Amino acid sequence: MRPSYLLPLAGAASLLISLAAPEYARAAERYADRPETQQFIQEMHERHGFDKDALSYVFRRAQHLPSVIKAISPPLDPVAVRSWQRYRGRFIEPIRIKAGLAFWARHQDSIRAASEKYGVPEEIIVGIIGVETIYGRNTGNYQTVSALSTLAFDYPRRAELFRGELENLLLMAREQGRDPLDYQGSYAGALGLPQFLPSSVRNYAVDFDGDGRIDLLNSPKDAIGSVARYMQMHGWESGTPVAVRASVGGDANLVPLLANDINPAFDAATLASHGVRAASGETPAGKAAFVELVTPGEDSEYWLGYQNFYVITRYNRSSFYAMSVFQLGEAIKAAREAAMARR
Repeated sequence: MRPSYLLPLAGAASLLISLAAPEYARAAERYADRPETQQFIQEMHERHGFDKDALSYVFRRAQHLPSVIKAISPPLDPVAVRSWQRYRGRFIEPIRIKAGLAFWARHQDSIRAASEKYGVPEEIIVGIIGVETIYGRNTGNYQTVSALSTLAFDYPRRAELFRGELENLLLMAREQGRDPLDYQGSYAGALGLPQFLPSSVRNYAVDFDGDGRIDLLNSPKDAIGSVARYMQMHGWESGTPVAVRASVGGDANLVPLLANDINPAFDAATLASHGVRAASGETPAGKAAFVELVTPGEDSEYWLGYQNFYVITRYNRSSFYAMSVFQLGEAIKAAREAAMARR
C-alpha cells in the first residue's frame, strides 16, 4: 500500500509505472535494495522522522539515469574546449535577447518590485533567468528524484553534495505537500525558471506573488523575487559595479593576479603595481578580481570583477557564467532602452 503522506499519482501515471519495461524495474529495484540507499533512508528516518516504508516506495521508483552521469561529467580535455567566445555565443544572441525583452515587458512590475526590495538591478534578474532557462523554455525534463539518486549513489566524485540535495528534495516535498516523484528539472536536480537546487529553494526562494506557496516553475513572480533574494543573501552590494574591462600594460605581471581566480581581493593600487588598470581610466572603488576570458587562437579578454561579479558566481562558480549573465542583462537593457526611445 502506498504510504499515506505521499500524494496519489494520477491513474495514467500509475498505469505507466505498472507497465514499465523490465530495464526500468531492474534499475528501480537496485536503488531500493542497495545498502547505501537503505543507509540513507535510515538517516532520513532518524534525522527528520520520515517513514522508512514511504521512502522505500520512492526509491523503488527512482531510476538510474546514465544520461545524467554523461551530462555532468567534465570533458576529457577541458582546456582544449574552453572558449569564451563560443560560450558567450550560446547566451548573448538574438533569440535570448528577444525573449528577454518580452519577459521584461510582461513582468516589468514584478521585476521592478524585486529590484527595489532586494537591491539587485533589474537587468541582472533578467540575465540570470535568461541564461538559465531562456525564460522558462528549457527547465529540464528529468525526474528530479531519479537524477539526484543517480548522482548521490552513482557519481562518487560529488556524491556528498547530491546526497544533500536529495535530502533537501525530500524535505521540500514534505513541506510543500507534494509527491517527491512529481518534480522535474535539470540533469543536476535544478528546478524551475531560475534552476534552483532543492537546498536553494528551501533557503532562498520566496512566495513573491503572495498566493501562499512557492512555485518556481509556474510563477514567474516567484522566480523573479527568488533570484533577487538569492543575490541579496549572497552579498550583493546595491549601487556598485559588476565588472569593467581591464587594460593590461606590456610589462604587466599577471600570474599572481590570475592565481587568485574569481575572489575580489585586489585594490586599485595593487592592480596598478602589476600593470593593470580599468580600461576606462576610472577604476571603481572596492576590491576586484582579475578575470581572464580565454578563447583559443584569439587574444584573451581581461576584466576586473567586483563583489557583485563574485556574487553571480555563487549561482554558478564560473567566470564565463557570471560574465554571460552580466552581458546578457546589459544587452537586453540596451535593447529595451532603444525600443523605448523609438516610441
